[in-house]
Parts: sequence; C-alpha cells; structure tokens
Amino acid sequence: MAKIIPNGADTYQERVLLWLLACFGEEIANDKIERNHRFFEEATEAVQAAGMTRSECHQLVDYVFDRPVGELFQEVGGVMNTLAALCLAHGIQMNAAAETELARVWTKVEKIRAKQAAKPKFGPLPGPSQE
Repeated sequence: MAKIIPNGADTYQERVLLWLLACFGEEIANDKIERNHRFFEEATEAVQAAGMTRSECHQLVDYVFDRPVGELFQEVGGVMNTLAALCLAHGIQMNAAAETELARVWTKVEKIRAKQAAKPKFGPLPGPSQE
C-alpha cells in the first residue's frame, strides 16, 4: 500500500501521492496495471505532441516487446534521463512543466473522478475525454 505522507510533503513524488490518494483513494493509486496504462498513455501523448508518428510508435513498441524484459528500477532511471533529454531538445523546463501539471490536476479532481468512474473496468483505455 501507498505510504501516507504527512501534510509537509516535500518531494514532487510525495505531492503526487497526496493528489492520487485525494483523487482516487488507495486502491486505484496502488493499482499497478492502472498506473502502467496511464503512464503509457501520457508518454504516448507527449511524444505525439513532440511530433512522433503513429508508425514510429508501433515500430518502437514491436522493437521493445521483441527484446528481453528489463529491470524496472533501471528502466525508470532511463525514463527520467530520456525525459530530461527530450525536454532539453524542445526547450521545456521539465520541473516547471511537472509543477504546472500537478497544480492543474488538483483543480480537476471531480472531472478526473468522473472520467475514472466512466471508463471500462477491464482494459487499458481511459474513459471519455473530460477536457
């Protein structure tokens, strides 16, 4: 289960946990499959916004899934390194983008809860767009 962080949460990750718990509760906050789906959705939206094509995405999905499974801790480090590099290449301050988005989603808790409630119970697709 998620570690409950006191009101004095310091790190970005701790503050995201507070939002997850407030928005979804512990069960969904800790649902590994749900977190996988939402991370992949957001990462895909980011590369789409940066100009990546559907064809390139499909090619890379096939490439990755044809290789041995990596170790999660190391792969998360790789995600952070490549996200920082992507942001540098596009002139985006990664931490500012993260803080701005966290502040935005705090204002959308009810809409996000409604989207979560409307989404299919089994499967990776999110509910209907609320934005």
